[in-house]
Amino acid sequence: MNQTYSLNWDLDIFFPGGSQSPQFQEYVKKLEQDVQRFDHQVKAFPQKEAEDLDTWHSLFLTLQDLFKRLTESSSFVSCLEAADMKDEAPKIIRGRLEQISASLGSTLTLLDDQLLKLSEDFFQTLLQDSRFQPIAFSLKERRDRAKEKMDPGMESLAGDLSVDGYHAWGELYYLIVGRMSIPYEEKGEVKQLSVGQASNKMTSGNRAVRKEIFNKLNDAWEQEENLLLSTLNHLSGYRLQLYRHRKWDSVLKEPLALNRMSEKTLQTMWKVIDGNKQPLLSYFQRKASLLGVDKLSWYDVYAPLSEEEQTLSYDEAANFILEHFGRFDSRLQEFALRAFQERWIEAEDRPGKRPGGFCTSFGESNQSRIFMTFSGSATNVSTLAHELGHAYHSYVMKDLPPMAKNYAMNVAETASTFAELIVADASIQAAKSKEQKIALLEDKIQRSAAFFMDVHARFLFESRFYEQRKQGPVSAEQVKKLILEAQREAFHDGLDEYHPYFWAAKLHFFITGMPFYNFPYTFGYLFSTGLYGKALTEGPQFAEKYVDLLRDTGRMSVEELANKHLGVDLTQPTFWQDAVDLVHDDIRQFLALTEK
Repeated sequence: MNQTYSLNWDLDIFFPGGSQSPQFQEYVKKLEQDVQRFDHQVKAFPQKEAEDLDTWHSLFLTLQDLFKRLTESSSFVSCLEAADMKDEAPKIIRGRLEQISASLGSTLTLLDDQLLKLSEDFFQTLLQDSRFQPIAFSLKERRDRAKEKMDPGMESLAGDLSVDGYHAWGELYYLIVGRMSIPYEEKGEVKQLSVGQASNKMTSGNRAVRKEIFNKLNDAWEQEENLLLSTLNHLSGYRLQLYRHRKWDSVLKEPLALNRMSEKTLQTMWKVIDGNKQPLLSYFQRKASLLGVDKLSWYDVYAPLSEEEQTLSYDEAANFILEHFGRFDSRLQEFALRAFQERWIEAEDRPGKRPGGFCTSFGESNQSRIFMTFSGSATNVSTLAHELGHAYHSYVMKDLPPMAKNYAMNVAETASTFAELIVADASIQAAKSKEQKIALLEDKIQRSAAFFMDVHARFLFESRFYEQRKQGPVSAEQVKKLILEAQREAFHDGLDEYHPYFWAAKLHFFITGMPFYNFPYTFGYLFSTGLYGKALTEGPQFAEKYVDLLRDTGRMSVEELANKHLGVDLTQPTFWQDAVDLVHDDIRQFLALTEK
């Protein structure tokens, strides 16, 4: 049967020839030269023109052009690295781009210092000038953050040293995972699976398969334990030293600032979630009963209820998503159709690919690319919808200046999770049988379990790991103890067996661009759930409000965003409780349908 949509993305439209592309080499070379030229401009900034609006306008036009091109380059390399982890060329280019980025970062430190030195009167005049108004929020944010950092020379030095003293540790994680292989016998043949391929089998309907893969993966992580723990210790140690020199007393200061949210909002969210986990524990008990076990283990949480795995072809998944996107907003459907037709998605199930999924935006081309490994499961369909949500978020902001597009991770997850909810709810309503409805509801509730419990465990683990790391490197026994304690607490001791190597298996702990790469997921999930509740109440006209909210995500705090577009206060429990109640509705429906 002919396939309508390709499983492989088109990268040649950006730079033909992949990692060996001469055009890309030239593009990076020109970018490097222009970053150096911009550095000279900033360093030569005449003091007498320091309060000249035209000079500042010219500088920020140049800076935003560099941002677009650096994003274009980085996204291209990210795609190459993910698609073939054995290709060494992208890793070399990545190192060069990190040097360029560090150089631009040093220049920005000097520019921020110049912003800081402006008189308050002139800075306010600048913000009110029509040329700067679209990026006024970003300018104010840069100036405020500059007040809380070291002097420019020290910040520049830290940025330069971070390339090989910080980001390189994050890159090491990918190298370790890329060389790992998991032996697995299937149909009489022993295959060597990548981590990504093995992880996909964790959603098998056969419990014996799940347990076997879980144990084999843990054996593989154990073999790399020393390297992985050394990497984690050095990453966290670097951050703690940098925070100490900046006189920051909380490890949450940076992730909260990067996510433009207050600690009060974060703690209110977790408090509401922790007080509302009992329905999920009831769901776990029912699922255990349906699977024929006394209590769920870690490898059962995301398992389907039936051994007869429900799978879709890629075309079927694409058409399913398109249909349900269209029921919310034709613009979202049209965008997703373009992504499928123009080959924005890499979904082929093959060895050598990086595990997981992501969406990356090309700043200059105003396109996105989506990466995943599609094997036909309901989880794969959710992932595909999720990443298309990310891409749509970037798409609706395409006409904004780069400094107004820089939205935080937590609101980025809003768009992606909202897209998942559209597909999940529409598919539940369209279910043709009780069994299908149960399966679809269960897939949706699994995500609630992930964000309320799994991600909560990550947050608890990372918070405690940093506290222990302040005393010195954390040992293998200590890190396993910390992760197991966090899992038991977050799951309210609702599982029979936990994951002692989750700290190694979860890529998010090794990402250098964002510390605490966990709570933004839960924020995005609950925020989008509350947003979805508003959409159900308000009907079709909400689609316009949704786009307006997405367009503002790069130019205000989350508290301001929620107040302006939803009329709610995120520092109070009401909004979060309303969102959690929608999750409880799903669980009640599931329990009623599975009552014996």
